[in-house]
Amino acid sequence: MKRVNVAYSLITDQSKSKVLAVKNVGRSSWSLPGGAVEPNESLDQAAVREAKEETGLDVKVYGIVAINECQFDKLQEHALFITFRAEIIGGIEEIWRPDEISEIAWLDIEQADELMPYHKNGFRSLIYGNEITYFNEGIK
Repeated sequence: MKRVNVAYSLITDQSKSKVLAVKNVGRSSWSLPGGAVEPNESLDQAAVREAKEETGLDVKVYGIVAINECQFDKLQEHALFITFRAEIIGGIEEIWRPDEISEIAWLDIEQADELMPYHKNGFRSLIYGNEITYFNEGIK
């Protein structure tokens, strides 16, 4: 099985009552902004790049709030999903890649939990819970 690392950004509004989500064209499903880590790219770089490509927004990422794992037998892929806490620092919300993303929306936490049931204790636990320190030590 091929290993695939995927980095996501958990972006909330100021009140922490809404989560920014994107609707993926191919699967017609909702997810946080994110995608596969490219060769020679760090996890945090991928999260920042994917947020920009999918939403038009510039973000700064902090610690990791969730790590999920899944094996996709049909694709012969073993995926590791890393979700960073993120904050908007610039940009304009817009779809840059209409072939990949059909919609951007600010979802209430309950709606986010319903449309993206990937986190065992829901988004509230990610938003208000602890994060794991992430430190990119760079290339040595």
